[in-house]
Amino acid sequence: MLSRTADNLYWVARYVERAEFLARTIDATARIATLPAAYGGTGSEWESALLTAGAADGFFRIYQDVNEKTVTDYLVSHPDNPSSIRNCLDIARRNARAVRTAITGEMWETLNGAWLELRKVEPSALGREELMRFLDWVKNVSLTFDGSAYRTMLRNDAYWFTRLGACIERADNTARILDVKYHVLLPETEDVGGSLDYFQWATILRGVSALTSYHWVYRQSVKPWLVADLLILNRQMPRSLISSYDTIVRFLDMLGEAYGKVGQPHRIARNTLNALDTTVIEDVFQQGLHEFITQFISDNNKLGKAITDHYLT
Repeated sequence: MLSRTADNLYWVARYVERAEFLARTIDATARIATLPAAYGGTGSEWESALLTAGAADGFFRIYQDVNEKTVTDYLVSHPDNPSSIRNCLDIARRNARAVRTAITGEMWETLNGAWLELRKVEPSALGREELMRFLDWVKNVSLTFDGSAYRTMLRNDAYWFTRLGACIERADNTARILDVKYHVLLPETEDVGGSLDYFQWATILRGVSALTSYHWVYRQSVKPWLVADLLILNRQMPRSLISSYDTIVRFLDMLGEAYGKVGQPHRIARNTLNALDTTVIEDVFQQGLHEFITQFISDNNKLGKAITDHYLT
């Protein structure tokens, strides 16, 4: 496969995954912001959304006030935000068009149809209810694209590159959600494990479609350390860091075998997976969740660069 084709497939999946992540972030933030003052509404929710998305620097170059309207405008559709939902879906569609013969008809129709629908939407004119329906639509586009890839693609290098892109993006997104929730969203006057903390964590779990899974696994009330355990170290949870790296290592091994060459990305991915495999959640909190997540995000970024250098250039 040409490196240009592999690059397009990799980034199609990353941008679709990123659009879904932004939709889930806005959805969860809006739900927290509407909680009664006794349980939420701390005033930092929309700032936390910007930090989770890694968009704070770009936002403050354009806006001065952090509120629901300015943040949703920036994260949903602002032309100067390269990672807005609108731009993510547009870039994904352009990448897919460049490799039209390497993806299936179902995958192309999902992205092209989403792009046509998106052109009819004026996000700045959306009310609260319309915004929530729009975010659900974005999540469904991602789910349909992911399901189409899973059900229709040949299990060859084209499929492996799309899964690599999706899982690297998903791991980064899950790590950012955990980090920002733990250090930004909960105000200093609140106790970890208090009522505000409980409702915020439950809303975060609901936002990543993990609340039911949490109760299936732990069968007790929502606790921060158990949420972290689910989203970092539980292999059964598809959005967890360790589950993402299980998939990354598996498909990198397949690429290495198919191309007869292994290198830096294989070593980084395997080392990260081994580190997660030998970690318990008590170690994470003893080290510091923020420090653990910061190191993970750095390692994940190094892996993305190594994949680019090894396969995509």
